[in-house]
Amino acid sequence: MPSTPRSRRRPTQDRAKATRSHILDAAAKLFGERGITETSTNRIAAEAGVSIGTVYRYFSDRSVMVDELLDRLLTDIETAFTTSLFSLKNMPVLDMFTTIIGVITDVLVANAGLVRALIAGVQFYSSGLPEFEPRLRLMIKVLVIQILGAGDDRKYDVMASVVVNTGFAAVLRASALDVDGRERRELIAATADMIATWFEEHRKPARDLPW
Repeated sequence: MPSTPRSRRRPTQDRAKATRSHILDAAAKLFGERGITETSTNRIAAEAGVSIGTVYRYFSDRSVMVDELLDRLLTDIETAFTTSLFSLKNMPVLDMFTTIIGVITDVLVANAGLVRALIAGVQFYSSGLPEFEPRLRLMIKVLVIQILGAGDDRKYDVMASVVVNTGFAAVLRASALDVDGRERRELIAATADMIATWFEEHRKPARDLPW
């Protein structure tokens, strides 16, 4: 039976997606090993085993690869975070934040070389990993509401931002290439304890709060 137009096109689309992803994987590997500025598109093409023309067919320049790798990393974090939320509902606050920080750290550890390159490649961004906070803040705010119940929306926005930025500093350190497993666990535990203690203060009756 002859294939339909859709079935003829789909393999091409699948191959294109696979090629694109393979080039990104090669770029991520080299960025992690050499740094972004020291990795040319020619070297990426060689690492991927494709022609330079194929690279430019999918990516107009190196900065596009950087943006897409950042997006892929953040998507992985969001996915891991969202998956973990289902298990947090009945946990003590300390366990909640220990789990969340650990989950995000695991993703960054798995991509430690790339993360280091992204942080160092300041010429490609306004700062660090600029999309991290806005993309995670809403999910953290959901968790804030889950812990504290209905409350002041502006206050919860601020609290979510503080948690994201405090946690981000910790997970970046915990995922560094020179941090061993024991130090990583200690960093996660200390950060979770600090955030949980702050939240426990805000769970007190309103008359006892400094706000």
